[in-house]
Amino acid sequence: MSDTSLVDRHVGFVHALREAGLPVSLAEGLDAARALRVIDLTERESLRAAYAATLVKKPAYRPGFDMLFDLWFPSSTTGLYQVSTINEATAELSDLRSYLARLLTDGGDAEMREFARAMVGRFGRQPAGPGRQNWFSYSVLRALSPETLMARILQEVLAGQERGGLAERNARRRVTDGIKRFEEAVATDVRRRIAEDSGVERIARSAVRPPLDQLDFLRITKADLARLRREVYPLARRLAARLTIKHRKGRRGRLDFRRTMRASLQSGGVPLTTHFKPPRPHKPELVILCDTSDSVSSFAHFTLLLTYALREQFTKVRAFGFVDTVDEITRFFVPGADVVEAMTRLANEADMVRFGRTNYGHSFERFAERYGDAIGPKTSLLILGDARSNYQPAAVDTLRALAAKARHAYWLNPEPRQQWDTGDSIATDYDAVVPMYECRNVAQLSAFIQDLA
Repeated sequence: MSDTSLVDRHVGFVHALREAGLPVSLAEGLDAARALRVIDLTERESLRAAYAATLVKKPAYRPGFDMLFDLWFPSSTTGLYQVSTINEATAELSDLRSYLARLLTDGGDAEMREFARAMVGRFGRQPAGPGRQNWFSYSVLRALSPETLMARILQEVLAGQERGGLAERNARRRVTDGIKRFEEAVATDVRRRIAEDSGVERIARSAVRPPLDQLDFLRITKADLARLRREVYPLARRLAARLTIKHRKGRRGRLDFRRTMRASLQSGGVPLTTHFKPPRPHKPELVILCDTSDSVSSFAHFTLLLTYALREQFTKVRAFGFVDTVDEITRFFVPGADVVEAMTRLANEADMVRFGRTNYGHSFERFAERYGDAIGPKTSLLILGDARSNYQPAAVDTLRALAAKARHAYWLNPEPRQQWDTGDSIATDYDAVVPMYECRNVAQLSAFIQDLA
């Protein structure tokens, strides 16, 4: 590879990482370029390691990094097979499956990759419309059906040993891991071939999902929510800690009479300096008011996960959901309850809908009537929603009165800031009363919590 082509690939690779949501600064890009000077560029895994060491900040970023690396720096396709007949189009399918069965238990990574390339070449190209063809993983996996090889492999590996024991469990684990490696190798080679046909930039944009902390709350799936649960509890602890710090700031404890009188002896009994006792440790109270309408359903699911986690961090947490009227939903998040079950019960049992069209103004007024005493001088109020109210009255004065009763009030909006005040959004009206923050992903939520200090 020439110096010019390497520079082009480096620049394109770094740009692709940024487009995929991996944070790579200019300085880190320069660090990676310097690292290339001290490694053997013919050693592909050394090149991968140099880039990873300089550009990857979190383990969660590694899968996307590896996928893009394989696209921008594909491995050589000129490898040779130990069994030459595997490459031939005339090889019987039964021979291919037998070869794969051996790889699933004893094959090395290089051998697995070479076999996957050959199988993609033989089975991967399929019709993709009138007069068009493309490369697909499913056709390779359907032809070879690696998951159906388990029984054959166990019979050969165990060879008369007792079934159900440690040997079988170990064999099953090896085969399962082997199937996963083969599927990943097939997917990698399919992406490489599509990139050769259509351009690496095009496939890079569509193949790599953003890292978990960059996923848009309004577009997350149920599978994403399951992964996000691990992120929620640390965030809940940090949010509780930040709000506790803000509660203590500007608050003095009671007058320390003894220390004040002792200090006054130095000024002839005149208490020129007053001393106060340190404030008692305090866990703040929290009220969450969450838009649960369909337009923000994915965001609502995430915030309800956050609500569940916050129950353990605050002295008192009361949660309320609304669409065009409001209901307290705290009862669905009792300690020990299953989160998914709680969400299902909430959707079926909570009284949050009158006519089905989001109405922030009516919800705020109804909240003030029914639950106004939930907010007090020790309370932090957290509102979660997109501020889109279907052109209904905003009830700004009601919100102002609620916020005035709380110690702190914050609003998290899952829409991009440039969309605020478009259509039926009244974000700026509410922002004038309660500070509103763009909160589209875990990274922005973390930044909001950090800024509370």
